[in-house]
Amino acid sequence: MIELKSAGEIAAMREAGRVVAAIHAAVRERAAVGVSLKALDEVARTVIEEAGAGASFLGYHPSFGATPYPGVICTSVNGTMLHGLPTPYRLRDGDLISVDCGAIVDGWHADGTVSFAVGHAREEDLKLIRVAEETLAAGIQAAVPGGRMGDIGHAMSTVGRGAGYGMQNDFGGHGIGRAMHESPFVPNEATAGRGLRLRPGLVIAIEPSLMAGGGDDYYMADDGWSVCSGDGSRSVHVEHTVAITADGPVILTLP
Repeated sequence: MIELKSAGEIAAMREAGRVVAAIHAAVRERAAVGVSLKALDEVARTVIEEAGAGASFLGYHPSFGATPYPGVICTSVNGTMLHGLPTPYRLRDGDLISVDCGAIVDGWHADGTVSFAVGHAREEDLKLIRVAEETLAAGIQAAVPGGRMGDIGHAMSTVGRGAGYGMQNDFGGHGIGRAMHESPFVPNEATAGRGLRLRPGLVIAIEPSLMAGGGDDYYMADDGWSVCSGDGSRSVHVEHTVAITADGPVILTLP
């Protein structure tokens, strides 16, 4: 069942979105050569605790996960596209990292992801990040009342594939609210004019991921969580929680 949120409920989710933005800012500030992914997870835990919020990811156990999730953020490095575990791995100069996190405030969830380079960034990585952000922006722009869910995926794939990058459509966006994952599924690639009619009050996480090698294949790592590009190419993931309103899309995961 798809649940439409009231203005008050969207405002409550906005508070959770501010916590997500604060986590991203704190983790990005701490991320540096030699810092472990586990240390970044501890930074995120501190932000959540100080905000009086909850961690959406900790202990989450979907059907595809090998175990309950052990961290509060996903830290996906280089060829890992999604759901990378916060391990003792220490960041190296030039690493490309995506940080995905979710927060709960007063029972309401928000979910978001940022990608950035550590140390000296490669030009091709900066381009990959820029195109991913443009892909997300195109999807958000298409999230308007009266449109169709397919419009969002079409807008994103037009930008991402137009730049020559690979995309996968098995792990996409989702509804969000009282639960982190709600209906409907939000595809990264779809046909314009098809799918669910978009209505005010629908709140969704829009989250494209791009693979630099141009292929669409991926595989699950031995840890049972990490989703990796099939050709080993560097990957990025970006995401915002977005409310569809009568006045257009409103991003809830900003500072």
